[in-house]
Formats: sequence, C-alpha cells, structure tokens
Amino acid sequence: MTLSSARPRELVWSKIPHSRDYELKLNGKTIGQLSRPRAWASDFVAETNGRSWILRRGGIFGAEEIVDSTSGKRLAAFKTRWGKGALTFADGQKFRVESKGAFRPVWSVFSEDDQLILEIHGKEKTVELKASASSVAEERLIILVMFLWYRKLQTEEDATAAAVAIAIS
Repeated sequence: MTLSSARPRELVWSKIPHSRDYELKLNGKTIGQLSRPRAWASDFVAETNGRSWILRRGGIFGAEEIVDSTSGKRLAAFKTRWGKGALTFADGQKFRVESKGAFRPVWSVFSEDDQLILEIHGKEKTVELKASASSVAEERLIILVMFLWYRKLQTEEDATAAAVAIAIS
C-alpha cells in the first residue's frame, strides 16, 4: 500500500513511550519516525524508507528548512507569516501551510493551485490525505507529512515557552 492511497484513520501519529519522539503508522505498521537527537535541540530528524532529513530552524528570523541528512543539501525552506506559511522546495514547487482552531487544531497543506493535499488533526493525531495527494510524488508526500507534524510540535513548544515567560515576568 502506498502512502497516497491511505484512507482516513489509517495514517496516525503516536508518541513513543518514555521518549519525546513520534512514530507515523499506517494500519498499525510504523512507516516513519520523527525524533529529536538531543534533549534541548530544536532540530528534529525525520526518517522513513531508509531516508532521513533534518528539520530545523535557521537564519536570523527563524525560517525553517528541510535538509537531506546524508548530503547536507537543503531540500526546502519554510517562511511563515501570521500562522500561515509557504514551504518551497529546491525545484521551485511550493505548498501553502496553515493551521486553524485553538482547541482542536487542524493543520493543512495546499498545492500551488490551492488544492487541499492533506490535513493533520492535532488532538486525534491523524493524517487525512485528500484525493489531490495522489498528484504529489510519494517521497515528497511523506516529507510534507513529517514537516507538518514538526511544525505542530514546534508551535506547541513556542506557545508553552511564551506562557512560561509571561508567568515568570
């Protein structure tokens, strides 16, 4: 079964017990992992099908990037503005990323022609691939799923840090 043919509720994120890492499962079988190599690092490593990528913040304004962990080559850059952003791959292909909802957030990826590709339901930890996902190459699709979960985790951590800073001051 390919990732793009997964039905709703077949593709699920789960936290690895006694860890800060997550697994992406398709019908109960682990197909990918998102992990933090060091306790206080903001970088994550996404792994699937023998490939791995580093998802990290970079630059002065906290722009994020996806880097091939073997070659060190930057595959994509993400620029955000007011909760929405654009993920641009080195070949020029762009995807729009948005999040809606405070208590039951839904993270979405749209193609350049505004087709909804996928949604991650934060509380349920499910990935819902839309019909238009079949137009995206399988490897790029898995990178999008991994990146979206990374963005969700980073946003939650940023919100927690801000709340702590406010409470202390």
